[in-house]
Amino acid sequence: MAERMRKDQAHRLVDKMADDSTWDDLIDEIYVRQVVDQGLADSEAGRTMDVSDVRSKYGLTE
Repeated sequence: MAERMRKDQAHRLVDKMADDSTWDDLIDEIYVRQVVDQGLADSEAGRTMDVSDVRSKYGLTE
């Protein structure tokens, strides 16, 4: 389940952006934040794989 957004978090995100930022820039920032937060939640819940296992699964070399 997605974490609830707080208005102060959204304000800080917008405030740190450059004055000439576009809506696409904002969408990118939101997306990155969401992906990082989900990754951290997965890590804390133990839903991760070792890099060597992922490489092996997809036939990638070390």
